Amino acid sequence: MDGHARELADGFDLEKLTPEFYANPYPTYRALREHAPVKRLPNGCYFLTRYDDLIAAYKNTKAFSSDKKKEFLPKYGNSLLYEHHTTSLVFNDPPAHTRVRRLIMGALSPRAIAGIEPDLIALVDSLLDRIETKEQFELIGDFASAIPVEVIGNLLDVPHDEREPLRDWSLAILGALEPVIGKDAFDCGNNAVKDFLAYLETLVERRRAKPGNPERDVLTRLIRGEGNCEDNGERLTAKELLHNCIFLLNAGHETTTNLIGNGLVTLTQYPDQKQRLLAQPELIKTAVEEMLRYESSNQLGNRMIVEETELGGIKLPAGTLVTLCIGAANRDPGQFPEPESFDVARTPNRHLAFGTGAHQCAGTALARLEGAIAISRFLKRFPNYALDGEPVRGGRVRFRGFLSVPCSINA
Repeated sequence: MDGHARELADGFDLEKLTPEFYANPYPTYRALREHAPVKRLPNGCYFLTRYDDLIAAYKNTKAFSSDKKKEFLPKYGNSLLYEHHTTSLVFNDPPAHTRVRRLIMGALSPRAIAGIEPDLIALVDSLLDRIETKEQFELIGDFASAIPVEVIGNLLDVPHDEREPLRDWSLAILGALEPVIGKDAFDCGNNAVKDFLAYLETLVERRRAKPGNPERDVLTRLIRGEGNCEDNGERLTAKELLHNCIFLLNAGHETTTNLIGNGLVTLTQYPDQKQRLLAQPELIKTAVEEMLRYESSNQLGNRMIVEETELGGIKLPAGTLVTLCIGAANRDPGQFPEPESFDVARTPNRHLAFGTGAHQCAGTALARLEGAIAISRFLKRFPNYALDGEPVRGGRVRFRGFLSVPCSINA
């Protein structure tokens, strides 16, 4: 077994992944943690898999930069994809990151999140009502992906009859973040940015003419922050406003869809834990945290070394690109006892599914609320749900989720 693990670690190349890896990357991640935790890849980048090393990278923003301009220019050229990903909150350093994050966090305040809950419950229940009329249903399309699109659509106050393209735009733009993409994926992502920007320009123009309630309408709040000196004088440029609206949808859509889908599929694989959660519904909060740890929606992050640093006895010079493997760190036995086991009552659970430090996900409270309400109410309504065919994975390494999961209401 140890010889096979060494072979997996020695042969690992993020740009040449196998179907077996996409189906289950965790044996490879375990091999890397044990035998090459700071792994130099054939392209010269480094791949980090230990929990403590990821914490060090997240916390040391002076040495580990999130700015992607140098990294993305060779990949995207002077394209709209490049403009989008280098303008988004997540791919910038302070002070730009601090300024944009402050405005977005203000729009996602605890008060704003609390106001979302009644509408979220009504949305989830309406989706469950539709599913109840069927014997078979599709977990992702009929349920998991419908929730975040509606929630973010409500936050930005996108008219319901204009929401249909949002999911496809999101999938195309985020799909272009994979380590290796072909021309079709690039063109699809670039066209999605173009179409999304054109739509948002119209939406922003309408909202400027007729503002919404800034306590509930994130877009109105961001426009208002952009237009005057509120929030301690912080303001978004027109380009920042548009691209960070795209970012809000993409970040909220993909991760939450995967949380709900991954979580409900994992429960079918651990029937004892499913029964435990059914018997003790008050465990839903720790269960959601365990779902985030066990099958992290976002598996990879990236940084660039801007001043020489050392990890695991290896010196990383300035200019080095590093990949932070969240999926591996979240199963590190140095942090999580019995990390390959799924435990809905696991505590403490300091997983890195939302990152940590200055770049911790701005929407963590919203994602947790969506996951808890969606999964708990689904289980209560359909305690005997079961898979009704083979789930189809998304075929991506950065974002781990399903494209489709056929299910039946009664096992």
